[in-house]
Formats: sequence, structure tokens, C-alpha cells
Amino acid sequence: MDASQLVVRQPTADDGYAIYQLIQRCPPLDLNSAYLYLLQSTHFASTCLLVEYDGQVEGFVSGYLHPQQADTFFLWQVAIGEKLRGQGYARRLIEQLLQQPALAKTRFLETTITPDNAASWALFRALAREQGAPLTESVMFSQQQLGGEHLAEHLVRIGPWAEKT
Repeated sequence: MDASQLVVRQPTADDGYAIYQLIQRCPPLDLNSAYLYLLQSTHFASTCLLVEYDGQVEGFVSGYLHPQQADTFFLWQVAIGEKLRGQGYARRLIEQLLQQPALAKTRFLETTITPDNAASWALFRALAREQGAPLTESVMFSQQQLGGEHLAEHLVRIGPWAEKT
């Protein structure tokens, strides 16, 4: 793969549908509406990053600042297309996102993971080790709360890590 063909940037409205298509290609991620990805690409662009490879959307990480906890970033989804999988792009994209100006005061990262998603558990445990920060988990939404057809979502909280200067 030619790394010179990689572009990492904040998304725009023009990327919304391509992000939707990327998520479709990334099971077991939950697919949301194309409209939601348009909102993430506009209203939440400062807390999202997109990866293009050879002009195609091949990676996306999205999240937002927690409305009640200004020092906490909630990471919603990480999607890496087949062309880039297995090369550490998910972790690198999250680390790069945490360096964005909108997240300068962030000391915690939260996300949810289903118990069976081994790849995500490994990713976030490694991220916690790299940040030198503790990782805690608890059930955020039970299987019953999710309608019984979706596994429970465990809240993973990493932090605090040292303040950025």
C-alpha cells in the first residue's frame, strides 16, 4: 500500500453517504441512517476524522464531547475498510483524533463495546496501556434495554491521562 495516497481529515457533508457505505461494509458495526452520518460530518466534524485511500473513504472515527462531562470524549464508532485493516489504523486514527483542538481538555475517553467484540476490546485495552491510564467497564445498556435482539453494550472508560500542555 502506498501511504502517500492516504489523506486524514475532518469530514464534510459531501462525505456523509460514503461514510454510511463504509459502515455497511464493516460488520459488526451498527449501521445508522445516512442522515446521522451527515450530521456527524457537519455538526460533529471537529470530533470526527476520516481516512481516504486512493480517493475512497476507507476509515472513519466519530464521537462527541459528553454533554455533562466536558473532559470526556465519547467515541461512537471506529470503522476501517478492508484495504486498511490489520495495520493499526484504528488506534492511530483515535490517537490523532484525541490531539484535535476540540479535544484539548479531554482527560477521559468513553465508548461502548459488546462482550463478543474481541477486536474492539483489544484495541481499547492497548490504547489504555499506551495512555498509561486505567480502563474500567460496566454495563451501560442491557440486552433487555436494547430490545433483546442486541447484546449488552459495556461502557468502557479510559482515563484520566495527563493534561495536554
